[in-house]
Parts: sequence; C-alpha cells; structure tokens
Amino acid sequence: MPADIDKDPLILLHMVGRLLRNYIDKRARDFDMTRAQWIILMYVSRTPGLTQQELANILEVEAITIGRLIDKLEQRSLIERRRDPKDRRVWRLHNLPASNDTILAINQIRKDLLTDIQNKLGDSKITVLIDALLSIKEHMIQERGICDCQIEHSKE
Repeated sequence: MPADIDKDPLILLHMVGRLLRNYIDKRARDFDMTRAQWIILMYVSRTPGLTQQELANILEVEAITIGRLIDKLEQRSLIERRRDPKDRRVWRLHNLPASNDTILAINQIRKDLLTDIQNKLGDSKITVLIDALLSIKEHMIQERGICDCQIEHSKE
C-alpha cells in the first residue's frame, strides 16, 4: 500500500470520481440542468419505462428526490410519467422528443471526454484501466457481497 496518500488507489478512485462529477455538473449547468437530471434522461433513454422507484434505487436516492427531479423535467417537456398498465399505482418514465437534443449533447460530451482520456492514456492503458475497474467491481460484488444496485427491469 503506498505511503503517499496521493497515490492511494482508493483515494484516487474517489478523487477522479469527484472530478468527473464536477465536470458533468459544470456541463449540465450550460443547459440549465443538473447532473441528476442528465443522469435521469440517460437512464430513461437506455431503459424506457423505468419506474420512479427503480430509478431511485439505481441512483441511491429517496423516491421523493426522484419525484422532484422528474417534476422539473416534466415541466420542461423532456420526460413524462405514464401509468403502468398492470398497476395503476406505478408510474413509468419515458423521455419525450424534446429531450433528444439534450441526450445527443450528453452523448457528445461523454464521447469527447472519453476521446480526451484515450488520447492521453493510449489504447493499451485504457484496456488495462477498464480491466482493473471491472476486476475491482467484480471483487466488490462477489467477494465483499456489495450490491451494485443494477436492477432487472420488466418491460411494459
């Protein structure tokens, strides 16, 4: 284990995560949005029909927090709640066409950031990084019994 705290892998993972979150926060503000709103749009875009509760579980926040964020996205006509056909107490989330430009912008920002990182590190280091992160993730799930909060989503 490195004696230098700046080279401690756990602290570095935390710091890099914080820097990425700060970067996304800054970019989301350019769209008068929050990182949380962006994340909601991306998850719903990838898995249309998520419930508010499923999304709250994924993002590790209370359902009331998701509800407020969805309210704001609805006010901007970016997302809508639709009643589940089998359980009228459940709301399923769907992006609206007005969200397409924002989702394209988010994807472009992700692509640009990944390209920057790949140009800095090179393909071989990116492969090593991905393999290392996947190994850490697998270790935390299998050996440490930590849930990764990924859910199985039942399609409508």
